[in-house]
Amino acid sequence: MSVVDSVVAAITPPESEEARAEARAKAENIAQPGDWLNLILDHHRAIEAQFAALKAAADANERIAEQEKLAELLTAHAIAEEAAIYPAMAEHHQVGHAELAYQEQSAAKMELGLLERLDPLSEDYHDKLEHIEGAVAHHVYSEEGTWFPELAASAPADEQARMTERYTEEYSRYLG
Repeated sequence: MSVVDSVVAAITPPESEEARAEARAKAENIAQPGDWLNLILDHHRAIEAQFAALKAAADANERIAEQEKLAELLTAHAIAEEAAIYPAMAEHHQVGHAELAYQEQSAAKMELGLLERLDPLSEDYHDKLEHIEGAVAHHVYSEEGTWFPELAASAPADEQARMTERYTEEYSRYLG
């Protein structure tokens, strides 16, 4: 972990597991079967499971394979949110949240690219992976706890349907 990463981690401790669970429950209570929020929650769970699979990988080759799966999931998910959800957030008075969300996802993609350059069995790799997982967990917490519930409450039904369609289209374009 870089010095900057260490300082940021020290001054912005992660949310508790309890807080994350409360945010997830809040979003789950709002989500409707098959809607954009339900799809995103499913993808968040898949990403979390893929982090676990990557961390449990037994050797370098397995770790690289699991890392590639994680990168595909995160990229498909990010592209879909960036195309379908964040513009709606901006339209519904969450411009700052939308901009922050774009920045966080861009940073995660860059960090994944840097992770690829490290020895998958090294301590540096482990540290960077933990940093990425923590950043993604914080991003998910923000989305599930406030950003997406606010969007679900403010966007009219026809726009919600359009967001579901666009999110599905973009995610499928990347991960068929």
